[in-house]
Amino acid sequence: MNIILIGYRGSGKSTVGRRLAARLKMRFVDTDDLIEERQGNPISDIVKSHGWGHFRKLERNTIEEISKEDHLIIAPGGGAVLDTDNVKALRGNGFVSWLKADKQTLLKRMNQDPGTNTRRPTLTGKGTSEELKEVMSLREPIYERVSEIQIDTSALDVGAVVENILTVFKDKMGRI
Repeated sequence: MNIILIGYRGSGKSTVGRRLAARLKMRFVDTDDLIEERQGNPISDIVKSHGWGHFRKLERNTIEEISKEDHLIIAPGGGAVLDTDNVKALRGNGFVSWLKADKQTLLKRMNQDPGTNTRRPTLTGKGTSEELKEVMSLREPIYERVSEIQIDTSALDVGAVVENILTVFKDKMGRI
């Protein structure tokens, strides 16, 4: 079984995922990083050259492939849950945790992350704050529906988030 970390940019998927993987001695896979590695280009260049549709196809293929593996911590891109095939693949062999944070925390984290502007293309062409509000209103109901647990990372440090996931995951595995 895999542990899947979903959520918006800046919610902590990669940071928590790496720490969780180290703690459980599992492999961490960030699907955006894997796509960039395989394509030899950042997502922003892939989208600029080929469009969002092409990127989403690469993402779908990547998720389909890695979801067949076992004992992974997987952090798909924030929009991966918009595709029902991705959700089906991830949930088929995974425990889905939604890492969420309030909008102010997400904006702060995105502004502190140098990769936000260089690697992550805009989704709407609007400013960061306006885009966040618009995109989150669309994605939050999907994140909620898809996830088995929700953890607000706004005021928790990485260790506390990891412990929360482990507690619920171990409880779930004990009941299987």
